[in-house]
Amino acid sequence: MISNATEDTPAAKIAVLIPCYNEQTTIRAVVQDFAAHLPDASIYVFDNNSSDATIERAREAGATIRSVPLQGKGNVVRRMFADVDADVYVVVDGDDTYDAADAPAFVDRLLAEDLDMVVGARVSDEDAAYRRGHRFGNVMLTKFAAHIFGNSFSDMLSGYRVFSRRFAKSFAAHSKGFEIETELAVHALELRMPVQEMQTRYKARPAGSASKLNTYRDGARILFMTLRLFKAEKPLAFFSIGFAVCALASIVLAVPVLQTFIETGLVPRLPTALLCAALMLFGALLLVCGLVSDTITRGRAEAKRLVYLSFREPSQRRRAR
Repeated sequence: MISNATEDTPAAKIAVLIPCYNEQTTIRAVVQDFAAHLPDASIYVFDNNSSDATIERAREAGATIRSVPLQGKGNVVRRMFADVDADVYVVVDGDDTYDAADAPAFVDRLLAEDLDMVVGARVSDEDAAYRRGHRFGNVMLTKFAAHIFGNSFSDMLSGYRVFSRRFAKSFAAHSKGFEIETELAVHALELRMPVQEMQTRYKARPAGSASKLNTYRDGARILFMTLRLFKAEKPLAFFSIGFAVCALASIVLAVPVLQTFIETGLVPRLPTALLCAALMLFGALLLVCGLVSDTITRGRAEAKRLVYLSFREPSQRRRAR
């Protein structure tokens, strides 16, 4: 195992956080597997209004149960980070598709290299585990987000991650549903946190377990969340696009009007001239909005950075052996 800490360094307090919704078929195995590979960790199951026996199975397996009434994975993650106090947070879906055996290596990498997030990049040759539609959507959305915020991840939507305390406690979590993974990635990129990916085996759900992810609905939500984050975190670039479109349209429409005016001294197409002026004015307003929002965003980023820096770095702890 990798560690840069001495034996005199206090052991890190590790929490395994498992968001769940109707996972009675798999939750017992998930809890037991992570308890076996991280025996000193506290294991929490955050139930999100399950209507089956998820809570009973998780409690029988030895997990601490917390209930989150607001539906959606994003709401669950917000509660998890707020309610649990730990040095290292291992977050994993409760569907038994991720390999618990990789958790110790993830934690060791985070502590040894002073990282704030380790993402489990999924590797699978099972079509049933990683359907082509999900795989294609993940690649497209990851590349789209990378083009906007920076290329740091190959699997932005993985449900298997390890976080430092400073990441968890500085993360605002605005998302409600599965788009939370996008927000987690953007938070790390915005604050320029040290992050890494490590490959992990991704397996098919056991028989009797059904995915809660809707390819098209949740894909659209992730796309819109990426656009909202683009507007929130890079407002000058976002509004500048609108300014450029309006200015270009105004110029293109104004060319024939200006030619006619030069040739005849008249403006016969007055509505077009007014439209050109309105488009240019609207574009200018968008640019001003971008400039003002950019100043506000910089202030928000500095405030989040100060919150982030108020917590100790991961290297001040080690994983218990």
